[in-house]
Amino acid sequence: MNPPKILIIDDEQAAIRNLQHILGKEGYEVVATRSGQNALKLIEQHRFDLVLTDLRMPNVDGMELLRRSKQVSPDTEVIMITGYATISSAVSAMKMGACHYVIKPYKLDEVRKAVREALEKRQLRQESTDLKERLAKAQGVAILTEDPGMRKLLDTACEVAQSDCSVFITGESGTGKELLARFIHERSPRAAGPLKAVNCGVFTEDLLANELFGHEKGAFTGADRHKIGLIESAEGGTLFLDEVTEMTPAMQVKLLRVLQEKEVLPLGATEPVKINVRFLAATNRDLTRMVREGGFRQDLYFRINVMNLHLPPLSERPRDIRLLAQFFLDRFSAAMSKPVRSLAPEVLTRLEDYSFPGNVRELENIIERAVVLARGERVELAHLPELTGRAGRAAARSESGGLQSLDQQERLHIGRVLEQTGGNKSKAAEILGIDRVSLWRKLKRFNLESGKPSA
Repeated sequence: MNPPKILIIDDEQAAIRNLQHILGKEGYEVVATRSGQNALKLIEQHRFDLVLTDLRMPNVDGMELLRRSKQVSPDTEVIMITGYATISSAVSAMKMGACHYVIKPYKLDEVRKAVREALEKRQLRQESTDLKERLAKAQGVAILTEDPGMRKLLDTACEVAQSDCSVFITGESGTGKELLARFIHERSPRAAGPLKAVNCGVFTEDLLANELFGHEKGAFTGADRHKIGLIESAEGGTLFLDEVTEMTPAMQVKLLRVLQEKEVLPLGATEPVKINVRFLAATNRDLTRMVREGGFRQDLYFRINVMNLHLPPLSERPRDIRLLAQFFLDRFSAAMSKPVRSLAPEVLTRLEDYSFPGNVRELENIIERAVVLARGERVELAHLPELTGRAGRAAARSESGGLQSLDQQERLHIGRVLEQTGGNKSKAAEILGIDRVSLWRKLKRFNLESGKPSA
């Protein structure tokens, strides 16, 4: 990857020499000139990532260079440098698109910081543009990633999509299991058919049976008309069973029969209905362990787990954090009609250092709240109260100094969020980026049902 290319314009040779030395040591490719007229030619002939220009120069001044630079290359950032600072000149420069206004005599660290922030702003904007172009070209569901492991997973998903086998998608809450299911469906020969989805963890056994299998008129009190179940309504397409491991043993038996016989018997019916449906299922639990301990039927496991796709947690995909954060920022700023364009460098650092127990869904919620709170064009650390003072990856260690397990980290974080919300489970679920049912299961699993960690 080529280093950022920077153009420096100043009529003082000493100033140019100092800036060339400072920025050259940072690894940037630096071009310099003392002539504003020559700078105009350079701007038209070459593509620069950043322009640093003095304000007052003979013939062609900094304002003219700023105006021309933005005309030729709107993505090029411009930093104005001057020894004759006034409020009006600063305001004018910012209105014309300058990203920084540095006053002479400046400190070296001040210049380094301004240059670094300007280049990061340009990089984020370019990544956002690339994302929008990829989304525009994508057919249907697009999963955004720069992570090599995720790209390999998506390649496998595309291959699996061409078959008609059952697929089991595993991964933590918020990693995008339903999104991956839609990704597979839209790339399969069944794409023209319907995709039906149901969360098995939010229904009682009777309600889930009615939802999946449907019923005949008069099958029970209140059944005043025939209802087609989700399995039958997915004819020719795909049925996605989220949190399938939450099914009761009796429901597991019924689902096994559907998979084996390729038919469904609605409640109150005497004859089964033949079906042509592909099944995708998902869970955030350890399925192999559940089968071993008797919590999930082994025969159903083999039927529904012909192919397994595991979505890694966001903490194992650090390259995607910045990418997804900018994507969500663009989406929510557009939806709210707010001019929020970028994330401050310290915000990106905090996000990349955070373990994200709620994964992509939690990141999405964090960015949405930040856009709500932001007042200018940039999200600052103050707009992310849930991350202020929160432990990052480096703090994910046990008291004895050893690394914590994922379960230990998740339990600790959920306990902290509950304390922060005063035990308000709805608010805690919102902050964690999960639904109340998922939070309830985690509280039960980690013995946090009282809302506080147990001793």
